Amino acid sequence: MLKLYIVNAMVVATAVLIHYEGLLQISRLLPRMRHVGYRMRIITGVGGAMVAHTLEMWMFGLVYYAMVNAQGFGTIKGIASLKLMDCVYFSFVTYTSLGYGDLTPVGGLRFLAGLEALTGLVCIAWTASFLFYEMERYWKNG
Repeated sequence: MLKLYIVNAMVVATAVLIHYEGLLQISRLLPRMRHVGYRMRIITGVGGAMVAHTLEMWMFGLVYYAMVNAQGFGTIKGIASLKLMDCVYFSFVTYTSLGYGDLTPVGGLRFLAGLEALTGLVCIAWTASFLFYEMERYWKNG
C-alpha cells in the first residue's frame, strides 16, 4: 500500500511540475513574440498549454500501463487485452473528467484515477486563468 501512495504522489507531483514549467515557458515566450500579432501570441499560448496537458495525460497513461503490468496495483476492466494506447485513452478520459465508463479501474488504480481527475481539473482551471490573464494583457495593449 505504501508503494501505491508513493507512486501516486510522484505521478501527481510530476504532472504539476510539467504544467508549471510549461506555463512558465509560455509566459516567457509570449512577450518576446513582438514580431507577431496578439492573436498569434494567444494561439501560441493555447497550443503550448495543450502540449503540457497532453504530456501529462501521456505520463499518466504510461504509469497506468506500467502498474497494470506490475503485480499488486490492480487493472483496468473493460477490454480483454489492455495495450498502451488503451491506458493512454483511459488517461485522457479520466484527466478531462469525461468519463465514458467503458474502461474501469480496479484495485489500487482507482486511487490514481481519482487523483488524475483532480489533477486534470486543477490544471485545466490553472490554464484557463493563465490564458485569461494573457488575453487580457494583450488585448489591452493590442
